This record gives sequence, structure tokens and C-alpha cells, in this order.
Amino acid sequence: MAEKSDIEEVLDALNITPPPATSAGLHAVTNALRHVYGKMGVVRGTRGMLKLNQKGGIDCQSCAWPDPEHRTLNEFCENGAKALSDEATRAHIGREFFASHSVAELKQRSDFWLNKQGRLTEPLILREGSTHYEPVTWEDAISLIAGKLKSLASPDEAVFYTSGRTSNEAAFLYQLFVRRFGTNNLPDCSNMCHESTSVALAESIGLGKATIRLEDFEETDLVIVIGQNPGTNAPRMLSSLAAAKKAGAKMIAINPLPEVGLTSFVDPNPQHGNPFSVLGFRPAKLADLHLPVRIGGDMAVLKGLMKALLEREREEPGSVFDREFIESKTLGYDEFIASLDAVSWAEITAGSGLIREQIEKAARMIMRARSFVTCWAMGVTQHTAAVATIQDIVNLHLLRGSIGRPGAGLCPVRGHSNVQGDRTMGIWERMNPVFRENLEREFAFKTPERDGLNTVESIAAMRDGRAKVFFAMGGNFVAASPDTEAVSGALENCDLTVQVITKLNRTALTPGRTSLLLPCLGRSEIDMQASGEQFVSTESTMLNVQMSKGIFEPASEHLRSETWIVCRLAEATLGNDIGIDWRDFSENYDLIRDAIERVVPGFDNYNERIRVPGGFYLPNPPRDGTFPNAAGRALFTAHPLEYIEAPPGRLLMTTIRSHDQFNTTIYGLDDRYRGIDGGRRVVFMNERDIAEHGLEDGQKVDITSYWDDGERHVKGFTIVKYVIPAGCTAAYFPEANPLVPLGSHARRSFTPTSKCIVVSIEKSEEN
Repeated sequence: MAEKSDIEEVLDALNITPPPATSAGLHAVTNALRHVYGKMGVVRGTRGMLKLNQKGGIDCQSCAWPDPEHRTLNEFCENGAKALSDEATRAHIGREFFASHSVAELKQRSDFWLNKQGRLTEPLILREGSTHYEPVTWEDAISLIAGKLKSLASPDEAVFYTSGRTSNEAAFLYQLFVRRFGTNNLPDCSNMCHESTSVALAESIGLGKATIRLEDFEETDLVIVIGQNPGTNAPRMLSSLAAAKKAGAKMIAINPLPEVGLTSFVDPNPQHGNPFSVLGFRPAKLADLHLPVRIGGDMAVLKGLMKALLEREREEPGSVFDREFIESKTLGYDEFIASLDAVSWAEITAGSGLIREQIEKAARMIMRARSFVTCWAMGVTQHTAAVATIQDIVNLHLLRGSIGRPGAGLCPVRGHSNVQGDRTMGIWERMNPVFRENLEREFAFKTPERDGLNTVESIAAMRDGRAKVFFAMGGNFVAASPDTEAVSGALENCDLTVQVITKLNRTALTPGRTSLLLPCLGRSEIDMQASGEQFVSTESTMLNVQMSKGIFEPASEHLRSETWIVCRLAEATLGNDIGIDWRDFSENYDLIRDAIERVVPGFDNYNERIRVPGGFYLPNPPRDGTFPNAAGRALFTAHPLEYIEAPPGRLLMTTIRSHDQFNTTIYGLDDRYRGIDGGRRVVFMNERDIAEHGLEDGQKVDITSYWDDGERHVKGFTIVKYVIPAGCTAAYFPEANPLVPLGSHARRSFTPTSKCIVVSIEKSEEN
């Protein structure tokens, strides 16, 4: 009998149960320990957890949620424990593994299986025409890459991608090398997640980052969480939400799915409060109101909230809007109000999928709140009108003057541990004028003037043959990007693909004509260079910069730090680069931080302040009541209401994460908070839609998406009846990524619209 594929095994093992009533708690503790001790062992695992997110310890490899000033003994969440154990696992793979497994064979394996194999232990090459990766020396690998880069007709024929794992030090040198080489082709994972936020906030308030600090959660009257599921994607945030509730705040959740992480939370860290809470007693109720918005209806909800506020303000002038703030701190109010008047309640209810009374109830909660915080993530940013929607979030805050005072402000929740720091360090296909001027002065060279390629543009350039080399500093580009088939074809069209990674992933199995895998140190590992032991630094979603220092011996003697790799590649490619001593940088990271201090505003006395336990905060003008844009004021922005309506017979689909994954890394097959275990190829559907489309709960189906350039298909998914608005459906990424068209992206930010895809669902041919 032929062996079953991974997909068939997953479908056979699928088990569906009702979602739990609470999040975190004892289940989170036991699951975290199972991963840590199972992959690392008790002694090694305990040692790692005691250093995770501690001052001077290991900055978590998972999300970018900030650490509190006063930290407990176990300052991590279930996801953080999984990320640590995934990196510090005792499982390793080397030349014997790759001699036994061809690339074609490995392609048939699931992402879960690939990740489970363990850490890469030596550089590997897949030569043109070969079927297996084989060992290669660092010297030969660096020489091959440099030779190919130097042979290009133009530096713009190379694409240099960055993931959010990369440290400040490595990111700064990486962008320096790329620009010294002669291109701004620096796409990064920000392009695929919070680029819409960066564009929207930079225009509206002059800073594309959060305007709050962690302590604001304990001073606020209200928290609005829109387009985000922190229970799965940023579990440490639940503690902050619980602290806000304990201090008396209310909470509104705006999300298509009723996520348990937004309703009830048992803090797994007893030192945060009740010592018996971990045993399941006294769960904290989080959301006081859940608005089950239809997919793509966030802008309609926001306009409805503001329209309700405007109606009350007109009834009782001065009772709702902060007139003093509006007059002294903002511009564009009259034009914005005119645009709001132009939107009808009929349009708002149609676009949001809610009734007027639901929106007005939320508006009354906002009216009663002197200060409020709004948090959002991919559920807002990955839509066609994402930039305008985020600017409506800003508009809502400006009406109430809820920026620049305690307990008030904007909180985009970044997904990867240093994605924000990478952008601060210059990882961007464009260049901030101040950063450009400082970089040119510091290193005495002229930077490329032409903007580079973002992620979507890079994929198109590789597909069309305009880009011939793809170099990735971390990440899993194929699994993270939209339109999987197009991305795979684009990479396979390259002459050379290179990945600096720690573990085998889908991108490694989608090689160019020649492919290199360069294994690097993980954040938990000791980084020993010529001048001694080194540390790196990262920036949280709330602008806190702190050190991260590894404690474990490297998984292999052949691993190199990201910084070392960049410096050796720069030496080999650029030759005698006057003004830049790459070797010194690789041997002493203090020298990198000295250069950052002179180039990046806000990093004064970097080496001194980064050694202070807990690090330091970067300047945050909007939090201090000033707006560093051209106008010197916050801007109201007027946009017409937009929402997508699916044609008859079709649905709107959003992609989501399971609780057993972080970004594209699959830790297991258990989505505990949604009652899914043993499989990932599932599609969540409303009971009414299942019946109207002639389908059945538990049935295998095929899904088709529609775009201007044609159709895209995935097969062999299982229907799961779920509480989700009618006309809406959801599936996990990266499994559903093939359905996301490359050409469908947010206007002006180019963020792929992974949260709003028009699809049809039909009985599978396998049935």
C-alpha cells in the first residue's frame, strides 16, 4: 500500500470540539512545558525560560509586545515558550539528512514536519541541476554569492529581503551593505503586515508607530481591539488587557470571529494577581462588547462610531468632542465632518454587517471614556482600503483628543519580535531624508536615489526576470507571501537564492537555479567574536529598545551570526571599501552601535543606555502632544466609505493563524481556542452559508478565489461549522495563501489583502 501524504494523514486525524470558555490558564502552562521540556530537556529548558524576557536575558523570538518594568520570574507566554524551544531544540540536521532526502521528496512534506526536523548545522548548497543539498564551506558560499552579485548588469537585479527576527545591529549593517552595493531593494516583512499602518500614521500624526506605553493600559478608561486576536497572536497582551480591566476599564472587541482570547482570560502567571488563577479560578472577563463585523467592514464600523458621536455632539455642543484639542492640535476638521455627513446609516449597516443599535452602544462607551486606547493588527492592515481605515482610527481619537495624555493613544500591535526595529534601522525600500543624510555623512558615499522594490514588486521583478538574485535575511518568504504559486515561480526563476536561517522551511525547497542555505546563530545562543562575547538589541512595538544576550552554546561550531555573515559578504563583494571597516564591525558590536548613534535619531549614548537594565525608550512626539509632520499638527483625513460585496454564490474569506503557530512556523496541529486538533486544512463557515451552498459540516471541499487575472484554487479542505458572520469564511495561512492574488493589495502601502478574498466553496472532487 502506498504511504499517505501528510495532507491525508492530517485530514484523517482531524478532531473538532467546542472551543473552551477561557484562554490561557493551566492549559497554557502545561502546553508550554510540554514543548520546552520535550524539545530542550528539563534542565536546559528551565534555564532558558528563566532568562526569557528578563533584563539582560534573551529577548523573546516571538511577538514584539513590550516587557513590563517590574518583571516576574516567568515573564513569557505559551507562544514565547514554544518559540524558545523551537530555536533551542536538541534536534539537529546536517549532511546525512540531506543526502537521504532530495528536494523533491522534502517538498511533499508538511510545514509542520519540516520544522520538526531541527536546526541546520552547516552551510548547504543546491547546485544547478542537482537533486540534493550538500555541504559547502563558508568561504566558498560567500565567494559564490559575491561573484554573482558583482556579475549583475545592475545592483537593482538583486533583492535583499529581511524578516522581523533580525537584530538592530545586523539590520543596520545589512541595509548599509545593500545601499553601498548600489540598490534600495530592501523589501521586508513589514510590507506584508503593518506597512498600511506606517503609511497611515506617518501622514496623520507624523510617526508610524504606537503612541502609548505599557503603563497606559492601567490608566485608560476603555480599550478597543479591532482586527486582532491577541490570545493567539500576542498572548502577553492579555495580561495588559486584564490589568486594564482590573483598573476599571471597559473593552470593545471588533472582530468577525468571537475569539476566546478576547472574552475570558486566566492569567497563567500567578504573580500578576490571584495566586490560584492558574488553577482556573476567577477568570478575568475582557470584552464587555463584541461587534461581529463582517469581513472588510471595519471602516464602516469606525464611520458609524464617529457618526454617532457627531450626532450627540450636535445635540449637546462641547459634550463629546474635545474642541480645545481639535482647534489647537489638528487640521482638516471641517472637511472630515463633511465627508462623515455624506455617509448614510444604511451604507454603514450594509458595510459593517451590524445593526445601528450595536454601533451606537459602542459609541456610548467611547463617550463615557475620558481616555481610550485602540489596538489593531492584520485584520485591519491587510485590506484594499487599509490606509484609509487606519486613518479613521486616528480620526476617532482626534475627535476625542485621545492622544498625548495618560491612558490614551494608538497601539498597532507588531507581529514579529524586531520588525519595528528593522525599519528604524533603515530596512525599507525607500529612504527617510534625515536617515539618508546621516548615513551618507557617516560612511562617505552617495546612496542610491531611486526607490527600491517592495515585497509585491520584488515578486513581480523575479517572475519577469528583472531580478536575478534573492537574498533573505531570515524569514520564510514563500510561506509568508501571497499567491504561493506566483512566488514559487518567481524564486525558481532566479539564478541564485540565498537564505540566512536556523531551520528548514518551505522557501529552502523553492530554490533558484543555485541555492544556498546559511545557518545562523539563534537569539538564545552565545555569540562569541574576536573581541569577546557579544549581545544585540531589539525594539518593541512601544519603542522600547533593550539588549538580548544568548546563554546556550551554539547548535553547531559551523553557525555564524547574522552580523558576521553580512560583514564577510560585504568584504567579498565590495573589496577595499574605504570608510567602512567591516571586519571591525563583525568583531565588536559596540562599534556598530556607535555608528547607529550617529545615524539614527533617538539613539544618543546607545552603548551606555542599552546596558541599563530594561534599556531605554525612543522619542515619541505624539505621546508628548506634538506631531512631527510638515503641518506640525495631527491631520483629520477624509475618505469615502468602502467595503467589498461578494457576488451571488460567493463569500468573503480571511486568513487566520492557529494557536499552534507563530507566523509561518507550525509548532503543532492544535488550535485549542477554536476546538480544532490534528489538522490545518479546514475552512470555517457560518451554518446558514453551509446550507445555502448545498454543503455539509465536516465535508471536504475545494476553494476558488477570483481576481482580475483569473482564478486560484486549493483543494481538500474540511468544512467546520463556526460562529462567523453570514457571507464570511476563514482558513489558516499559509495553507490558504495560494488564494491571495499578487495584484490585490492595499492602496499606497502595497500590503497584500490576505484578510479579504472573494471565494467560492464547492464539494471536493475527492468526495
